[in-house]
Amino acid sequence: MTAAPILPERHEWTVDDLGDLPKDLPYELINGRLIVPSPTALHQDLCVRLLLALEVNCPPDFLVTIDLSMRVDRRNEPRPDVVVIRRKHAGRSPVPIEDTLLAVEVVSPTSHFRDLYDKARVYARAGVASYWVVDPQHERIALTEYTLGGGTREYEQVTHTEDLFVTERPWKVSVDLPALTARRNDLLAGEGE
Repeated sequence: MTAAPILPERHEWTVDDLGDLPKDLPYELINGRLIVPSPTALHQDLCVRLLLALEVNCPPDFLVTIDLSMRVDRRNEPRPDVVVIRRKHAGRSPVPIEDTLLAVEVVSPTSHFRDLYDKARVYARAGVASYWVVDPQHERIALTEYTLGGGTREYEQVTHTEDLFVTERPWKVSVDLPALTARRNDLLAGEGE
């Protein structure tokens, strides 16, 4: 049995400080705050389903992946749950944010504010064209799509739905949210077994 790593104490972190962390520790840096996520299997299953929906029409010069560090600036290195990047960065981590077409965050009980506000601002200021927030915390899973406003570095809400989601950004994608809700409910029903 190995002991949990003891992290250096810092009031504010920068990307320069990340070298002090254990190499196998998953982390995010949002506005100078270090976050060490611990997602559930349900969360990760939803991320994989979104990845699969995005891969259907993915052009050959892009790659859809999960949980990849994105270098933004000295105070921000987020890890979107699902991300679309240029294929040329397949062997890199962190990936430069300017080569990101879409970032997707799946809300967890501890990430709601961070996903809807903090990360949205970080991604928008960095120029990520599209941002999806998927919220499985309610009776029906909802997806909200944001895009950068005309010439601004702020997101505008394009769509919010709990039904079939269809978009042309970054390419034609459809996500059957009722089917994802049914899958989530089925997985949760098996918890007591």
